[in-house]
Amino acid sequence: MPERPIRIFGDPVLKTVSTPIALGDPAAGTLIADLLDSVAVAGRAGVAACQIGVNLRAFSYNVDGVIGYVINPTLVEVSGDPVLVDEGCLSVPGFYFARSRYPFARVVGVDLDGEPVELSGTGLLAQALQHETDHLDGKLFIEGLEKETKREAMRLIRESDWF
Repeated sequence: MPERPIRIFGDPVLKTVSTPIALGDPAAGTLIADLLDSVAVAGRAGVAACQIGVNLRAFSYNVDGVIGYVINPTLVEVSGDPVLVDEGCLSVPGFYFARSRYPFARVVGVDLDGEPVELSGTGLLAQALQHETDHLDGKLFIEGLEKETKREAMRLIRESDWF
């Protein structure tokens, strides 16, 4: 499958809570293949299904050379004191803003065979797990910015060439 185009800030699918995937859904295999192809592009840490225009609950990840996916993920644990990290998003191209994320995160879900998947980590993986599950809950990373940073982010986005 080819890499799919990424939906950009302002697209309603990015603000919609994603629907769980029914196990055994034949379309799930195609979606996962598209997610894996889309996240394999250099510089991408994760791609949620909504970012490729599909309102289903799945995401792919590409962290430290490990590429994978989770279907129907749920963020079940975060821990540590939140820290400010520079964060960007394929759906808000060209911008990075400091936002607070927990240093550890754990997600549970399933694979295409319905087998349990548990993914946990620190650093970039923890950030990606939080970021991608936020996408599936209809939230963009800019929503978690501190008030002044969010105000500046929105100004810059409105002035961008792609907006």
